[in-house]
Amino acid sequence: MRTLVVVAHPDLASSRITARLAEAVSDLAHVTIHELGPACRDGRFDIAREQQLLRDHDRIVWQFPWYWYSVPAVLKAWIDQVLTHGFAYGGSGSALRGKTLQLVTSTGGPEESYAAVDPTSRFTMAQLLAPLDATARLIGMRLAEPLVLHGARTVSDENLAVHAKRYRELLGSAEAASGTCL
Repeated sequence: MRTLVVVAHPDLASSRITARLAEAVSDLAHVTIHELGPACRDGRFDIAREQQLLRDHDRIVWQFPWYWYSVPAVLKAWIDQVLTHGFAYGGSGSALRGKTLQLVTSTGGPEESYAAVDPTSRFTMAQLLAPLDATARLIGMRLAEPLVLHGARTVSDENLAVHAKRYRELLGSAEAASGTCL
């Protein structure tokens, strides 16, 4: 299964987590890494090119750090510009129908901060990711179980390596390659 990893980070060169995760899967033969930063010129994407990348792959991964309870601005802009009516949804918009969407994200706070019992958050990670789930449903994609690294600001190199290995196994596994949702 051809996999497109859409990497959305406002400054990938200074990223420890997002860059390491992208590096962990970059040499897999069936994986294409696509960084949104360089693909965005003056706030605009080459829509035809971006849509062709999506057509050419069976599984799409959105890899991004969790910013202010949302995706980075560059990923939001990409979603708004690329997943258009007539392409991704609407009467003739079926280009992504049946494909798998995998979310791979990291949070600065610990896992407990994303529990419904936390008084500062009150929302679980699943609740916070609901808009992306709704997007996947609207465009006919199957949403796989998200892969989340909590506590990215303080994660040890050893634990980051374990998470990167898990990510690599996820994208390289027979189950993932066959399109089975986790």
